[in-house]
Amino acid sequence: MQILEVAPRDGLQNESTQLSTDDKVELVARAVSAGARRVEVTSFVHPKAVPQLADAEDVMARVERVEGVRYAGLVMNERGLDRAVAAGVDEVDIVVVASDTFCQRNQNMTTWQACDVAAGLVSRARDAGLFTTVTIGASFGCPFEGDVPVARLREVVLRVVDARPDELALADTIGVAVPSDIIDRAGCAIEVAGPQIGSRLHLHDTRNTAIANAVAALEVGVETLDASIGGAGGCPFAPNATGNVATEDLAYLFGRMGVDTGLDLDSLIDSAVWLEERLGKELPSALARAGGFPPA
Repeated sequence: MQILEVAPRDGLQNESTQLSTDDKVELVARAVSAGARRVEVTSFVHPKAVPQLADAEDVMARVERVEGVRYAGLVMNERGLDRAVAAGVDEVDIVVVASDTFCQRNQNMTTWQACDVAAGLVSRARDAGLFTTVTIGASFGCPFEGDVPVARLREVVLRVVDARPDELALADTIGVAVPSDIIDRAGCAIEVAGPQIGSRLHLHDTRNTAIANAVAALEVGVETLDASIGGAGGCPFAPNATGNVATEDLAYLFGRMGVDTGLDLDSLIDSAVWLEERLGKELPSALARAGGFPPA
């Protein structure tokens, strides 16, 4: 199972404490040192929308590139893509929200309009030689509309995959999914997208179901899971959408199951404690409290 580290972007965008550029660069370096081979470094959105990531270009410029690692940025529009390309990202993540109400609040457009925008961004990013992901936000539920029917999600997936991104991600933006949802919805997305488009899942642990959902994702054939060191993060545009699943918790889970992630657990735990110190708060990580499996 591949783990994509999102702490430098999704982990920081909702925090009241703003990390310095130096600390953000160190966070990326720590993730890579722990074995991450894909890292979402920052977001190229308007600084007024996400002031915590206003130094996106500076962070990208100062990150030391390591061979074999892909450095990603989130983009929402043409201007964001221009910035990401100029900053030298290796891949871009483009967002479409499955419900109209949330999409209007998040992107000031309907879901279908966002699908059209995403298609144009995928095309341009592909021409620039970048790996492209489209993430469907609120795939498992909306904070404003409630349930997002599977039929609705399937229609959004159909429209998104028409653009032929390299990867399709479903996001449990408000942390409501349970394992049966993962099997039904991720399974549907994998079937619709086909083998040429990679599968990815973005889990939030808002209701303590993310670890169970990760096991379900493995069973249904999801190839990549997003996770955040310390379990930091959340969505500033969705009420009560608290932390991502902790990278170290997933690394422990899969390690004990005999599933390779390529991640060093001790290094991740050390980084989770470091991030807690920088943010001045305790993060949701279970492994930062309990440690790994105790030695004899």
